[in-house]
Amino acid sequence: MSDWKDTQGTRPGFGTTPHVGGAVDARADYDEGLRSYMLSIYNYMASGVLLTGIVAILFSWGGMESPAAWLAINGGLLFWLVKLSPLAFILAMSFGLHKMSQTTLQIVFWAFATVMGMSLSTIFLVYTGQSIATTFFATAGAFAGLSLWGYTTKKDISGWGSFLIMGVIGLIIASVVNIFLQSEAMAFVISGIGVLVFAGLTAYDTQRLKQQYQYLVGTDFMGKAVIMGATNLYLDFVNMFMFLLQFLGSRE
Repeated sequence: MSDWKDTQGTRPGFGTTPHVGGAVDARADYDEGLRSYMLSIYNYMASGVLLTGIVAILFSWGGMESPAAWLAINGGLLFWLVKLSPLAFILAMSFGLHKMSQTTLQIVFWAFATVMGMSLSTIFLVYTGQSIATTFFATAGAFAGLSLWGYTTKKDISGWGSFLIMGVIGLIIASVVNIFLQSEAMAFVISGIGVLVFAGLTAYDTQRLKQQYQYLVGTDFMGKAVIMGATNLYLDFVNMFMFLLQFLGSRE
């Protein structure tokens, strides 16, 4: 007569492995979904940077006879409208995120990248083409390395957030003050700190976006989150490029 307490008959034999296929498959599906999510963010971000670059080059075509030069010299209010309009797009995307459809948010993103290109076109009147190209590729390399580190590191860097935001606010205040002081030394310091702040934000935002994915799986908000994530990384890249250009760029 068998003993109901004897579990020998139900134990796996020596050398066998318990069935964990379901857990493994679920983890594989999660990792594949995460890679697809991050790749979509990078594709949007890279496409936005490309569009901005093309618009900036076209808008500055012709040097001092270009639309960018005309705006800088004669634009007045229109010049500042073009310069500040990217901020308006960012505010619209942030505060109107839940009211906009995904398609509308996409249109706003592409419009933002276009206007950003118009706003940045004046750098071609100030810096040499070689220094702009060199700085761009240096920024791209640094961005790739920092973003890869933020994605793969096991270290929790979420605590960097408040410090980095304070750094951004400090940079804005210092830049406004230096408009009146016109100090080259202060501009040099601001540029150096700006590179460090947005380098940190690149790693921080990448890790934050990776961690955010677990809360987005299976939700309708995924598409919007991709666009907003791309916008964050786009801003990190462009700001790091601009501060690095001011720090190292050769003027015409």
